[in-house]
Amino acid sequence: MDQVIHTRLDNGLTVVVQEMHHAPVAAAWVFYRVGSRNEVPGITGISHWTEHMMFKGTPTFPNEIMNRAISRVGGQWNAYTFFDFTAYNETVPADEIDLCLNLEADRMVNSLFDVDEVLAERTVIISERQGSENHPPFLIAEEVRAAAFRVHPYHHMVIGDMADLENMSQDDLLAHYQCFYHPGNAIVVVTGDVDGNAIVERVRKQFESIPERPLPPAVVRQEPPQRGERRVQVHGEGETDYLYASYRAPNAVHADFFALAVLMSSMLGSGAMGLLQGTSSNKSSRLYKALVEKELAAGVGGGLIPMVDPTLFTIAAPARSGVPLEKLERALDDTIAKLRNDSPVTQAELDSAKKRARASFAFSSESVTDRGFWLGFSELVAGSYQWFFRYLEELERVTLDDIARVSETYLDPSQRTIGWYVANSQSALEVEA
Repeated sequence: MDQVIHTRLDNGLTVVVQEMHHAPVAAAWVFYRVGSRNEVPGITGISHWTEHMMFKGTPTFPNEIMNRAISRVGGQWNAYTFFDFTAYNETVPADEIDLCLNLEADRMVNSLFDVDEVLAERTVIISERQGSENHPPFLIAEEVRAAAFRVHPYHHMVIGDMADLENMSQDDLLAHYQCFYHPGNAIVVVTGDVDGNAIVERVRKQFESIPERPLPPAVVRQEPPQRGERRVQVHGEGETDYLYASYRAPNAVHADFFALAVLMSSMLGSGAMGLLQGTSSNKSSRLYKALVEKELAAGVGGGLIPMVDPTLFTIAAPARSGVPLEKLERALDDTIAKLRNDSPVTQAELDSAKKRARASFAFSSESVTDRGFWLGFSELVAGSYQWFFRYLEELERVTLDDIARVSETYLDPSQRTIGWYVANSQSALEVEA
């Protein structure tokens, strides 16, 4: 691998740089250790709303100038809010990387939270929330998550609760920004056709004058043990019923994480992690054969995303027309029971799962933009960018004994939350008959 430079500035800013010289482009990422995980009732959705406000400009880069600055040099930019982080990125010709660093350093401390812009963005975000509510997978996923997490702030979706979106104020947003947006809570990543040592100095020049501030409060509300299966049911618009099963899962640095990721790949036929995009069909997977080929479900998906705290892995399937959810769930249960008891994962399935994971890994990290994402993501979620580079090695270490152990531990029905989405075209009586 190309050399990675990892350092920390005097004000607490973490800097990660990797040279990648296969194209004359560079990517800059800034990760902040703040997402919906850091929110409390009354301000759910505030991290996502703050992300929107970061595009409203600064005195140096007013809104219209900020929006044109990157496109004028032929670049692209974007941002993402997740449960564990908020991230901003630009991909530009390599000789324009200073523009990105200048812009990100400026909006780390000088972003405008104009009251009229806040009010206008409230309408946008409420519309986004309402749009999500038109999709049954969102509705059932939200209810399952709320049932699975009673204490930990993974309880609510990133978009936030409607009651909070309707009532949060400019002062709330500004306080959130000032608490979480500062060097000691951030990671700057640069990848691409650059000189690594020179980039570190350019990052230092742009960011080191930003003063250090106290770190935000730690998340201390850890989820207690689950003492039995939980179930939710949602009725709503549409003609398709959905089955949604979420099981308890370890965090990214737990010793069982990679074994469980490979198990999920063998069951679903996808890449080993939910954030990695698969490059092949899942038609050879156990759940596809049991649910889709037998015409019980129109498809099957899900995954396991590495996260800071213990999380969930999901299996989701839309029922075929006329198939009761009870029947679909029974087929899912039978497949999992066989995997745990009578027909464990074979060496051929393990080898195939690892092959798919390697392909997804390569596909999802070959560009400078994707590589920058994974370095920053690993540094934040797992505590070290080296988690990314150990990924394939950890996968290869997974054995059939590991798979059997995590099957027994994490596929326990008492550790899951089951959700049914019942479309209005069918009555609950018909579904449960």
